[in-house]
Amino acid sequence: MAYTNSKMVVYTKLSPNHSGQRTHSIDRISPHCVVGQVSAESLGNTFSRSSYKASSNYGIDRDGRVGMYVEEKNRSWCTSSKANDQRAVTIECASDTYSPYRMNDAVYQTLIRLCVDICRRNGKKKLLWFGDKNKTLSYSPRSDEMVITVHRWFANKSCPGDWLYSRLGDLAKKVTEELGGEEDETEKDKGLQAKDLAALSYEEVILKVGPLFTADQQKTGVLASLSLAQFILESGYGKSELAQEANNCFGMKKSLSGNTWAGSVWDGKSIYTKKTKEQRSWGTETVTAQFRKYACIEDSIADHSAYLTGAKKGSALRYEGLKGCADYRKAAQIVKSGGYATSTAYVDKLCSIIEEWKLTQYDADTAPMEEEKPAAVKLPYLIRVGKRIDIKRSASASAATARKCPVGIYTIVAEQNGYGKLKSGAGWVKLSEVRKM
Repeated sequence: MAYTNSKMVVYTKLSPNHSGQRTHSIDRISPHCVVGQVSAESLGNTFSRSSYKASSNYGIDRDGRVGMYVEEKNRSWCTSSKANDQRAVTIECASDTYSPYRMNDAVYQTLIRLCVDICRRNGKKKLLWFGDKNKTLSYSPRSDEMVITVHRWFANKSCPGDWLYSRLGDLAKKVTEELGGEEDETEKDKGLQAKDLAALSYEEVILKVGPLFTADQQKTGVLASLSLAQFILESGYGKSELAQEANNCFGMKKSLSGNTWAGSVWDGKSIYTKKTKEQRSWGTETVTAQFRKYACIEDSIADHSAYLTGAKKGSALRYEGLKGCADYRKAAQIVKSGGYATSTAYVDKLCSIIEEWKLTQYDADTAPMEEEKPAAVKLPYLIRVGKRIDIKRSASASAATARKCPVGIYTIVAEQNGYGKLKSGAGWVKLSEVRKM
């Protein structure tokens, strides 16, 4: 498809930190908090350093001005998830340097307008916010839909901060209203079904299923490409389970070798515990694994990945060494040696599928982006205390309280752990409880 850029951009400084043209069409928007009241220019300078290893498509500065750092046609390095960045337009938004990382009204209103612009140019009439990671990542947007994803789902971060996170439902509603669309509740929980793939070509199956791999799956090394290759190989590619609309193509109705799982036990909530006795040259062994009750294709693949890293024979992992393995050929051999298949031809088939369709693009990033670096705080600065709060003897919630701080205006001369040091020397106040002037 043809990609365009926003005409709202008032400053451009293209970053070297990107992966070239996307391999997936745009159907997500990922807003972030910068952790700093930055200008469009300073954000551009940060992303212009190749050593920083991070970027975003757009940025909104403290005055509501829009900067562009990676063109929409290219994948930025922003959410710690290769799969998400391939699909998402990423937006860094100026914010406070302390929790809940509040954004001023100029930034928020610009974010609404920019999301409307992104959706409109990409043919979308709805922006959806589910507020749930698993539900969002398993959802296959329709052609006129865009969904919101957030950085905290893919890395140990608070981004986009609790201030914006609590407003993402409002953001989606306002953008959808501006676009003239209406939410359709009936399609939200279906996910990608087997029938959606039965008539597709190999290329189309990969493009549709591959990006569904989440950061959690990518952390297991080559498991994403391996599971996707097995999915294509074992589904018979539209000829057997796919054509029969069997969502559990990796074993809910049958074991991975095709035998019925007679010992499956439903816990009444969300997990099946499956045990089977398999014949080996030395006798029989019991294999135990846990799975969710499959709802759709992506759940099936996720659970298959969980099987490969969690299935046990006795007390030992059946595929020891697979998790974190970075060599897909070695990983395929581990799977074979663990009893998944008996033929070396099976290993060769898996590897040829991975190579032919470049499935390693769905594995973990080899060079993850660096941690977000907060902008330098200019000290000293003034704060307004609107109600009596505690003054701590040190910059810690567990520190003793020196006394109460009356309502008024004070000067902060240092910051530490989300606390500000009062110029008077009386102690430290929690910055989330005051307003910076």
